[in-house]
Amino acid sequence: MSCRSSTLSRIEGKVERGQRLDVSDALFLLEEAPLLALGRLADCVRKRLHPDNVVTFLIDRNINYTNVCVSRCRFCAFYRDADADDAYVIDDETLFKKIEEARQLGATSILIQGGLNPALDIDWICGMFRKIKGRFPDIHIHGLSPPEVVFYAEKSGLSLKEALLRLKDAGLSSIPGGGAEILSQRVRERVSPNKCSASSWFEVMETAHKLGIKSSATMMFGHLESLEDIVEHMNRIRALQDRTGGFTAFIPWTFQPHNTAMSHLEKATSAFYLRVLAVSRLFLDNVRNIQASWVTQGGKLAQMALFFGANDFGSLMIEENVVKAAGVTYRMKLEEMVRFIKRAGFVPAQRTTLYELVRFY
Repeated sequence: MSCRSSTLSRIEGKVERGQRLDVSDALFLLEEAPLLALGRLADCVRKRLHPDNVVTFLIDRNINYTNVCVSRCRFCAFYRDADADDAYVIDDETLFKKIEEARQLGATSILIQGGLNPALDIDWICGMFRKIKGRFPDIHIHGLSPPEVVFYAEKSGLSLKEALLRLKDAGLSSIPGGGAEILSQRVRERVSPNKCSASSWFEVMETAHKLGIKSSATMMFGHLESLEDIVEHMNRIRALQDRTGGFTAFIPWTFQPHNTAMSHLEKATSAFYLRVLAVSRLFLDNVRNIQASWVTQGGKLAQMALFFGANDFGSLMIEENVVKAAGVTYRMKLEEMVRFIKRAGFVPAQRTTLYELVRFY
């Protein structure tokens, strides 16, 4: 037996026994494991965690309250300078209309994010949340990435705990895992040097979890990172989850280069996406849900992702602007999402942001 085969067999044994993989195991799987063998392993773990054969999805709407951002990340095609002709801060009428439209389509939550806008502060954000909850008391507000929390807390002279307590009191229910990109400081200094550090991202999440605010975790890969950086990212997520248990899901997705300052880079391949997805399922043994990214990969590849470790089809995403700004325009209706899941042999179920089941299809 070759060294490669013996290493794969050793890792397969660990997976079958439910033992935790280490960093070297994850690196080997990313570099050496045959793709189909990797998918089979990840699928086994998915079946172990979700034996009911249910694949979940969320109905929500992504609302960007502003596109003004001083971070100027190299991977972002959405941000604008304050003096740009199409710079904006959302008004109440537009905000309420977007939420009402989402509610009529069955949305149980909104994902509300923006940029690091120096004209705004924590009081403005809290005021927006209170207006939303006053008009739509049952809507779940999944909002503000960690960089936004850090930016507005610092601007308002508050600690992270103080800022999060104010946001929670105003109606914030959970935090999306945005602004993570690759949680290696070496990479962040190259792609998003004006955004909060990797350590600050984790500090926001740990503080939020301790205050009872759940969150998701994301990873945008396929740009300037190495395989070691990808594993470092997952390892730090797993370590925090060991301490807090506050992550509801992990969502890996690929960088979309069009219209960005890194447009010269080639898109990550579908095979690499599936490889990273499968390794995330195998390595993140304490994160129950792994989400497929049809928004960046399209429906058919997201369908395939269900056999590479994913148990969730993500959000119907009634509105999405950030990935769209990078030239990716995959759209999906509810009937189509249900059909993709059923044709893959699974039972579709609508869920809430916190993974409570709402309805089976």
